[in-house]
Amino acid sequence: MSAWVLPDHVADVLPSEARHIEELRRELLDTARGYGYELVMPPLLEHLESLLTGTGEALDLQTFKLVDQLSGRTLGLRADTTPQVARIDAHLLGRTALTRLCYCGPVLHTRPARPHATREPLQLGAEIYGHAGPEADLEILQLALDCLAAGRATGLQVDLADARIVNRLLQGQPLSEAQRHDIHAALATKDASALARLSVGLQPAARDGLLALVDLYGDISVLDRAASRLPDHPEITQALAQLRWLAEQIPGVAVSFDLGDSRGYAYYSGMRFAIYAKGASDALARGGRYDGVGAVFGHRIDRDRPAVGFSLDLKELVAAVQPLALRAAIRAPWGQSASLRAAIAALRSRGETVVCVLPGHESEVDEFHCDRELIEAAGQWLVQAL
Repeated sequence: MSAWVLPDHVADVLPSEARHIEELRRELLDTARGYGYELVMPPLLEHLESLLTGTGEALDLQTFKLVDQLSGRTLGLRADTTPQVARIDAHLLGRTALTRLCYCGPVLHTRPARPHATREPLQLGAEIYGHAGPEADLEILQLALDCLAAGRATGLQVDLADARIVNRLLQGQPLSEAQRHDIHAALATKDASALARLSVGLQPAARDGLLALVDLYGDISVLDRAASRLPDHPEITQALAQLRWLAEQIPGVAVSFDLGDSRGYAYYSGMRFAIYAKGASDALARGGRYDGVGAVFGHRIDRDRPAVGFSLDLKELVAAVQPLALRAAIRAPWGQSASLRAAIAALRSRGETVVCVLPGHESEVDEFHCDRELIEAAGQWLVQAL
């Protein structure tokens, strides 16, 4: 095998795509900062037991593992940044007040999440800690929408669900972890026959509710149908009411519901959402509520904090939107005169891109598509259009 061949589902990012990714990274982080989110930078690797604690357990098979040559302990390369941010909130910041944090960095997966997906996503996300009400849910959803809009994504559609519905139906049922996993898998694929088989032996209300979830997806009328078909339980009633309220708070955005969507069931504890866009084969952003995510990282005080957040892969976003226009540059001759160098430095200090043409390369086409050039006229350096 050639030495330059990369592993499967790992790829170099070439200049035009790298420029697009970097410009979007800056714009999306600025969008989060506009909401009051503080930037954190967790390490790419840390002790495995920390990465796979609490909700991180679901990431075990997706996490690359290696041995630390200094300590002999097993380290993990993060497959998701959210547990790390929860650790920062719980153990390092230790605040009791509401905390808003954002991040952007690479994560590594042992297997691609989908066919043709990269195993090295560039994950950007934001989290709110310390508020249990739907107001935080709405803020995170609105921030995710604004980030995708800042990335020039069009035709946005929000798909809403709530983990409390399935959790309530399964609560107290005589099920092993393997049976619970199979039920969630059947719900995710809307396999009614498998669900009917797996739910034999459950309480009638729970079994009927699970079977009803297979068909409870679509527009807002789904909430009315759910109210009549699901058990009359306060937690389910509250979940349906909050989903309706959320949908009402984002006018102008297409909203759908999938009450049986239980992907990430071991992670989410309440409202969850996925945002789709024109040109994307899968959701561009996912998020929701995962209360108590930082409890296992507590230090001297109770850190069982309510939490809600979202994340997206900048590489997927770039692949789904139109490339940003390349900012025009200025072509300049190469020279050693102090006046030329001063003129170039002054232009660059004002934010201009100035490309010096090195000797012997005057006829080559530059990658920045210069629309102006720096010329000397009457002893002065002037910029003129090409």
